[in-house]
Amino acid sequence: MKVKFKFTTTQLILLSFLIAIVAGSLLLMLPISSATGQSVAYVDALFTATTAVCVTGLVTLPTVSSWSVFGQIIILILIQIGGLGIITIMSGLMISLHKKMGMRERVLIQDAFNLNTMSGMIRFIKKVLIGTFVVEGIGALLYMLVFVPEFGLRGIWVSVFNSISAFCNAGIDILSENSLLNYGTHPLVLSVTNSLISLGGIGYIVWWDVLRVLKEFRAKKMRCFCGLTLHSKIALSMTAFLLASGTILFFIFEYSNPLTMMDYSLFDKVQASFFQSVTTRTAGFATFPQENLTNASAFVSLLLMFIGGSPVGTAGGVKTVTIAVLIYAAFATIKNEEDVVLFDRTIAKKTISKSVAVVFVSFMIMCISTVLLSSVTDAQMLDILYETVSATATVGLTRNLTSSLNLWGKLIVIVTMYFGRVGPISMIVAFNTTKDKKNIIKNPTEEISVG
Repeated sequence: MKVKFKFTTTQLILLSFLIAIVAGSLLLMLPISSATGQSVAYVDALFTATTAVCVTGLVTLPTVSSWSVFGQIIILILIQIGGLGIITIMSGLMISLHKKMGMRERVLIQDAFNLNTMSGMIRFIKKVLIGTFVVEGIGALLYMLVFVPEFGLRGIWVSVFNSISAFCNAGIDILSENSLLNYGTHPLVLSVTNSLISLGGIGYIVWWDVLRVLKEFRAKKMRCFCGLTLHSKIALSMTAFLLASGTILFFIFEYSNPLTMMDYSLFDKVQASFFQSVTTRTAGFATFPQENLTNASAFVSLLLMFIGGSPVGTAGGVKTVTIAVLIYAAFATIKNEEDVVLFDRTIAKKTISKSVAVVFVSFMIMCISTVLLSSVTDAQMLDILYETVSATATVGLTRNLTSSLNLWGKLIVIVTMYFGRVGPISMIVAFNTTKDKKNIIKNPTEEISVG
């Protein structure tokens, strides 16, 4: 008997990431990929491929000194694939080759971006690809103003690499072995990096919505914010709140810390605090060692890392909109209100259920990873928790633990990064499946006590 296996859209999305990781790891194992001309251990090649595809940024080997130019090109391609998604890139190739997209391809795109409609898919993919390459190109040109005078012609490659990595919220760089510590007070480098991270993390839906409202504002003189969709209002408001509150808290907690900002000028303290608030939103670049942070700042970083960026972008985490929905749902319950209302709009019950599922899945991944990693390493609990939250939310910040992980520790973090990247996505897609309501037999309802 012939058995036909038909993958669901969820399985195809998960499988696409897995194939990219395995293919990338095999390429990185080649001697030509190594800076020394000798093959690296497969676990390190696998770790690097995973962190690139999952746009995390945790590395067991320094990118700048461990990989050749060929290896760095492979890593950059994997970062771009991970940021955009294989489904997006394959769809872009089909469009460029004038291939017709069938219903299955359209469903894949809808599920990959968690869109509510299948209309305008081709136009959406074109806008995503063009917008991504334009922003990354502008970022690279701005970086060249600093890196070309410093590195010569190599500065062009450094600028391109860092621009793509920053936009994709990957946090991997080829500047030095200590991330951006040498540029911790450089206004241009920090501002360009902040902009790329924020544009990638805010989400493509917000891009097009803001541009639409700006065009309407110029034509009809309407108020900008009121014309945005509910999704954009929540994403922008939560992003602004998290960036502002994070900056203030880091400024307060690190102001007198001799290991971080005590010797900085007031302006440098402000921009360093703002950068820490931005980079913890799943970017992974560091301007000072994370192990030097005060405990209060480390805790704030954990919260910001877990929340992450906004949906339909390159950032990870449980997402700003998800957290906003849960916060308002909690307050609605406290005030004994039946509906959850944001910006004079009622949030659907299904959306609240999805938000609970995404946070629960991410939290469970983080907890299991923390327990497992604690069992195979003697590191401090804060360092372990920082590592697992960073891997789950695909951030890339570490308290100097990644490079010292043993084999089991590396494997645990690899799995955590993979599930952190695809876990919430697969859960959302699973909740999008429809069932025939007529054939569902409902069980009786009974009240229980909670809280």
